[in-house]
Amino acid sequence: MSAIARALRPAVQRSQGVARSATAAAGRLSTASARTCRPSRTFNGQQLRSLSATARRCNDLDDLTPTPITHFSEIETAMQDSVSKFATDVILPKAREMDEAEKMDPAVVEQLFEQGLMGIEIPEEFGGAGMNFTSAIIGIEELARADPSVSVMVDVHNTLVNTAVLKWGSPELKKKWLPRLATDTVGSFCLSEPVSGSDAFALATKATETADGYTISGGKMWITNSLEANFFIVFANLDPSKGYKGITAFIVEKGTPGFQIAKKEKKLGIKASSTCVITFDDVKIPKENLLGEKGQGYKYAIGLLNEGRIGIAAQMTGLALGSFENAVKYVWNDRKQFGSLVGEFQGMQHQIAQAYTEITAARHLVYNAARKKEAGEDFVRDAAMAKLYASQVAGRVSGLAVEWMGGMGFVREGLAEKYFRDSKIGAIYEGTSNIQLNTIAKLLQKEYTV
Repeated sequence: MSAIARALRPAVQRSQGVARSATAAAGRLSTASARTCRPSRTFNGQQLRSLSATARRCNDLDDLTPTPITHFSEIETAMQDSVSKFATDVILPKAREMDEAEKMDPAVVEQLFEQGLMGIEIPEEFGGAGMNFTSAIIGIEELARADPSVSVMVDVHNTLVNTAVLKWGSPELKKKWLPRLATDTVGSFCLSEPVSGSDAFALATKATETADGYTISGGKMWITNSLEANFFIVFANLDPSKGYKGITAFIVEKGTPGFQIAKKEKKLGIKASSTCVITFDDVKIPKENLLGEKGQGYKYAIGLLNEGRIGIAAQMTGLALGSFENAVKYVWNDRKQFGSLVGEFQGMQHQIAQAYTEITAARHLVYNAARKKEAGEDFVRDAAMAKLYASQVAGRVSGLAVEWMGGMGFVREGLAEKYFRDSKIGAIYEGTSNIQLNTIAKLLQKEYTV
């Protein structure tokens, strides 16, 4: 059992007791709600059009107690406290060293597994923590406060790789891989190529079906976790004549003949996170390594990226919080000018207040998207808005933090300039900011077109 699972066991048991006692009441409420569903609202005799992209639910909310979006359950609060302590005690002291070395400390990766942070949503029967999606988002945010590089490793592994296996893996694949993904094997998600970044489905990597399985040929770029990973979800076109409808997902193990890490990129930010070029030279994989159904890879990728964008948004809010806290502690405790602490000047206080307001707004977007995803509601627009705004806020706040700290913010002795560099990637990966704007506008147009 992971460290997080052990730490949260008392909270889990308490919540299960509460859940059992509430089951009957919830059932009664559900039945009553179905009976007392209010009719659609009207104005001047005309039925008003719903502003929600999801089907209207017949729920009577009069007996429910509203809670803030950022209200966490006892389990989620324990998760936040546990990851915060781990990030502060273990990761933060190594953040600068890993950035300078442009390499993830293997001991950190090992401890991420020991803490259960690589299997947050994987069921306990497979060695995971068996927690919910919001818990994963909480973990990603807390890790980013210390080091966004570590955060994105956990994010990609959980929200893209683990989710894909849980959703579309065969029983045999789940039994083989989920215990390893939860305990000792880093996963990687291979979609992007030189000519297929924002246009993800213009990919040229091809797969050919053989008598024994499949052969994959081509190359991928910008692949996160590629140095540390031993498990790769690879998207290739099994039938180019069908265009993007031929795209299929496969599982490839590192070390398979023909698989090669061709180049490690040197980056502006998140330098400890490995980003590499990968080539596939007639890589032969067994037929059981097909993930899901043939020709469904494009649907899988879209769904996974929509969920993953909430994770990237959480990475950005965590980064914004980390840079904010690092800077305000300095200007309110150490940095003086003209005989006063810099943080006491009104102009500075206004900037600090504005920055924190924007961080809070971004966090509300993130957790609202996470809760809607958990509730089974349409969250695509919410995820796009969360990622767009959180990345914008992370860039603004981390840039201001450098200025607030003056010379100490500009030198590499501290973390301020690192947060600033790390923030830029938020507007690029898992869908650029322009792609998010396109998504938001397209869904709005659909909603308001009569």
